[in-house]
Amino acid sequence: MTIFFAALISMLAMTAIVGLRYLAVSGAFAWLTRRRFPGLYAGLDPQIRREIGWSLASAAIYGFPAGLLAWGWQEHGWTRVYTDAGDYPLWWLPASVLVYLLLHDAWFYWTHRWMHRPRWFRIAHAVHHASRPPTAWAAMSFHPVEALTGAVVIPVLVLTIPIHVGALMAVLLVMTVMGVTNHMGWELFPSRLVEGPAGAWLITASHHQRHHQQYGCNYGLYFRLWDRLCGTDRGLGSFAAHPRGDRRGDDAGRSSGDGGDRDLGRRAA
Repeated sequence: MTIFFAALISMLAMTAIVGLRYLAVSGAFAWLTRRRFPGLYAGLDPQIRREIGWSLASAAIYGFPAGLLAWGWQEHGWTRVYTDAGDYPLWWLPASVLVYLLLHDAWFYWTHRWMHRPRWFRIAHAVHHASRPPTAWAAMSFHPVEALTGAVVIPVLVLTIPIHVGALMAVLLVMTVMGVTNHMGWELFPSRLVEGPAGAWLITASHHQRHHQQYGCNYGLYFRLWDRLCGTDRGLGSFAAHPRGDRRGDDAGRSSGDGGDRDLGRRAA
């Protein structure tokens, strides 16, 4: 029973950490949004309360397996996480971050497309798309079924692919910050990055905004690779609620896109 309670405490502690991390990061970017664009979230308080509720439920779904593995790593060495940078070549430190992000991005792309199938959209993904428009609080606003598909990624990776604990923290930082900033309703990054060569392959809020506008496109998480390979990349969206929005994005979107999935989104949402 001692082992059981030790593992349970670790799972509860990790759930608290994930929940507090969400509240801190989303809260910080929501505060920044209200400072930079007063009124952008006006009238959205009921929606924001729902986003926070779903997100805290997701925190438990993410936190329990992560906490179990954290306990197993400390007590039994279950994972491939290492603490001595000399255990692997130094080049593997940044390379492992990229590998984790690429694999996570691939998993997210295909499960996200699956979530846009009519049945699964109605069952689960409609919760996320109920945020219209999404806010900084919507990053983890998932139905439990969808949260489960996201919660398995990092556990599977740390069980199979070596990564330094510092590199793992970097992966989690990217996951958290990009998840929040891609939903907050404005573009954090400068236009020279978003509209330049790097932006042709990296996903920021402008790219994900198109997904929330049209549903049947732009399914990726960090990189535009799978969207480009599969013909689901529809370019950048617009933020019509404030002056930095590119209204041309909306006009282009009306004349192109994956009509079947887009219609599905409209019906199911």
